Amino acid sequence: MMMASDPGLTAALTAVLPAVQVLTTAEDLAVFAFDGTAILHQLPACVVMPETVEQVAAVLRVASERHVAVVTRGSGTGLSGGSVPCEGCIVLCLVRLNRILEVDTANLTMTVEPGVVTQVIAERAAEVGLFYPPDPGSIRISTIGGNVANNSGGLRGLKYGVTRDYVMALQVAMADGQILTTGTKCVKDVAGFSLRDLFIGSEGTLGVITRITLKLIPQPAAKATLLGLFDEMTAAAETISAIIAAKIIPCTLEFLDRTTAECVEGYAHIGLPTDVAAVTLMEVDGHPAQVEQQAAQIEQIARDHGAREVRRAATAAEATQLASARRTAFSALARRAPTVILEDVTVPRSRLAEMVAAIQRIAADHDVTIGTFGHMGDGNLHPTFLTDERNAAEMARVEAAMKEIFQVTIDLEGTITGEHGVGLAKKPFLPAAVGPVAMEVMRRLKKDFDPAGILNPGKIFD
Repeated sequence: MMMASDPGLTAALTAVLPAVQVLTTAEDLAVFAFDGTAILHQLPACVVMPETVEQVAAVLRVASERHVAVVTRGSGTGLSGGSVPCEGCIVLCLVRLNRILEVDTANLTMTVEPGVVTQVIAERAAEVGLFYPPDPGSIRISTIGGNVANNSGGLRGLKYGVTRDYVMALQVAMADGQILTTGTKCVKDVAGFSLRDLFIGSEGTLGVITRITLKLIPQPAAKATLLGLFDEMTAAAETISAIIAAKIIPCTLEFLDRTTAECVEGYAHIGLPTDVAAVTLMEVDGHPAQVEQQAAQIEQIARDHGAREVRRAATAAEATQLASARRTAFSALARRAPTVILEDVTVPRSRLAEMVAAIQRIAADHDVTIGTFGHMGDGNLHPTFLTDERNAAEMARVEAAMKEIFQVTIDLEGTITGEHGVGLAKKPFLPAAVGPVAMEVMRRLKKDFDPAGILNPGKIFD
């Protein structure tokens, strides 16, 4: 790929974009050298800030003609290194494609550009009495294009699913600048291959998403929020399993371990005890009568399984405070150490207690600090390493512990990422997770969609 010192690249880009939309100074490039992933960073050759689909296509044509890598980026909140530049690349930042193009209340859809912040989508839907359920932890800053590219999950994934479940149609700029449209507003559409689904979760390796049509649903009429405090992690896991076994599907079933709860309380000051083994956040929504019944059932199940205390939010403000405290987990942990590595593994719900116990054992075996929180209702855990990248010996132990966590996850019939993506950080572990046939099929698809290999090269696989 072309190196950063090549003067011809800037000239070619400023021929198709206003010069002000092409960034080349060291100060500007430094801002785009990393994403939310710890440790990984690399200066690009330049950054372009297109404002239209036509400009995106023009940049891709330049890159294709000159065989220059293109790394697409939104807000840079990714946690797997998916938007970390490669040497000599163009960073294609889409934050200026940030218009809501249509809210269609007759068909319950919204069409947006990729740079729209996810929280803005949720708020715009709410204004017309509708609901966009996916809610990644970075909802206030992450963009919908990045959510689609990584198939992001969130706190409400148990009941409502993930980003893929709400994408109806995409417009995609291909590697050579051609524009592909796939999907429709139709609830039923089985005409040809589902190309739309190939781009969801492809992490910018197959095309650049330039427009998205999202499904919306009616807002739930009521919600109840409960907080469970447990002296044993296994009791919390068993409570979650019992709730599902009782045929209750909450919209949220979250948990924090002791390390995370201590950090959250020190950060948010909401009155969490810091001597508990686990804190669970449990929310149900729907018809008011059903919500009341299920909240009472959940409270009783938690008590029957050894909860020290179950608190129910008395007001909407208190419920928001409790949910917001869970969203601060990453930020709260980040205050404890110079380097925070937030991981993402998922196991079948029936193996949750085993996985949590394994993480605790692995932390002790390797003498590393791990705070664990996550979406216990759907088996998605976030073991978070509190470390210091300047300490080589400690980082070696962190790496060994991380490898063991991924191997245990696979042994428990789990997956190495539930919502963060593969990117750079998890690329070495993907073959063991999906097998050689799946790897070969993905490589074939990459070759067909991106023959010159310019789109986010080196991510997911080499």
